[in-house]
Amino acid sequence: MGFVLLYKWVPVPVTPLMLIRCVEQKADGKTMTLKHNWVGLEEISPKLQLAVVCSEDQNYLKHFGFDWLAIEKALKDNNKGKKLRGGSTISQQTAKNVFLWSGRNFVRKGLEAYFTLLIELMWSKERIMEVYLNSIEMGDGVYGAEAAAKYWFNKEAKNLNKDESAAIAAVLPNPLKYKAYPASTYISKRKEWIKQQMSFWGNQLDYNRYNDEDAKTKSTNKN
Repeated sequence: MGFVLLYKWVPVPVTPLMLIRCVEQKADGKTMTLKHNWVGLEEISPKLQLAVVCSEDQNYLKHFGFDWLAIEKALKDNNKGKKLRGGSTISQQTAKNVFLWSGRNFVRKGLEAYFTLLIELMWSKERIMEVYLNSIEMGDGVYGAEAAAKYWFNKEAKNLNKDESAAIAAVLPNPLKYKAYPASTYISKRKEWIKQQMSFWGNQLDYNRYNDEDAKTKSTNKN
């Protein structure tokens, strides 16, 4: 719990996944690469923030860490033998990336649920997004929005446009396999779908509206 409280304000310097990837690179005889430059949320394009929500978790501002409908759908699809998919929210991915390791065993999933609840209780939605976009794997040895923007498009994260933001969001399911640029046929199609979803949403996430509604809910519960 101490680190959860600390990371409410302090930038996350390194994550378990970053260290694991370095070991894997070394084991494979590759040069160890770790590109990671922390920037504040205000230094990350609102278009990228919107793109990852449209791509990964469209109920991000509505749920409290877990999207039960997405989890139920994922379980049904998996039981039907369809392509294996998960129902993890941005909050769950943040908890896993910052505090845990990859894997699907019950111990790890239980810890993921625990840390997800903690960050939802202790951090704002803006902070969760800030940590997520500074920690998520976005390429081979590339972590966070600033490093990804420079790696894929040679620019700062705050200057990413809609197309570039959608391209980065499109590779998140498997950043070691996919490339934001040049994009494969699959990534190009996925990018266009994300851009379409972004158009439905508008220009950016309305955090203030969420915070206002959250405050009203808490006030009503107290009364």
